[in-house]
Amino acid sequence: MKNLIITAISIFMFFNAFGHEVWILNSKYLKSPGKVMVFKPQNYQKSKHYPLVYLLHGYSENYTQWSKTTDLQRLANQYQFIIVTPEGFTSYYMNSHQPDGDQYEDFFFKDLLPRVRQSLSIATQNIFIGGLSMGGYGALRYFILNQDYFNTAASTSGALEIDFNDLEKASKQFWQSSRMTNDLIKVFGRPEQNDWHQYSISNLLTGNQNFNKPFLMDCGTSDILYPATLSVKVSAEKLGIPISFISQPGDHNTEYWKKAIEYHFIYFKQHLR
Repeated sequence: MKNLIITAISIFMFFNAFGHEVWILNSKYLKSPGKVMVFKPQNYQKSKHYPLVYLLHGYSENYTQWSKTTDLQRLANQYQFIIVTPEGFTSYYMNSHQPDGDQYEDFFFKDLLPRVRQSLSIATQNIFIGGLSMGGYGALRYFILNQDYFNTAASTSGALEIDFNDLEKASKQFWQSSRMTNDLIKVFGRPEQNDWHQYSISNLLTGNQNFNKPFLMDCGTSDILYPATLSVKVSAEKLGIPISFISQPGDHNTEYWKKAIEYHFIYFKQHLR
């Protein structure tokens, strides 16, 4: 993984009335400040070291999505995990193809991760990452490319296969426009000039043959992104990667994610070192 070097960054922190922290990070890699929610167990002690979970939100949402989807403080208390939910904008958690765009992956690894490790009491052998939709993609991408840093990862309703036509179809279903693919051109470049498929999770698995660690995927059977999850499942099984896969009734919505995230925390607990 890239060296965790803290770059020029400023951080503002305040405490929400409900007890969690909100960080505002200014970074040279982002055009706008990166906001972050941090949930610690209510019995948190600086002298102890806690497992850490990064939860990544979906496209068109923000760093508060997971806190609106489920009770993150309850999960932090129940599992004794620190939970961090960063703002991901519409970046797909990648560096923009455009030089003047957000270099989000650089922000995540060079600014956010060092700041979290510096500010919180982390059990560094137990760092997990998960996400929904766009965040599911980000979680698996980061895990595949940095398997020595993260213990394991989980994706729910993941937008895992980067295909222009499929994502255009999803954009028109959810927003009745090309909103999402217009944003993704800024991330991946124009599809006629840059092959988007190279960024698909199935291709990242194939291209990183030293990767062999287990991870979790789930998706509702009525979800428009269900075929993408199945595609990654097939790729992982061909490569002998010991994934866990959950297929159950559900669609691409909060009702499904509220149920799914419970399985993710059970899975993370099972993989504590």
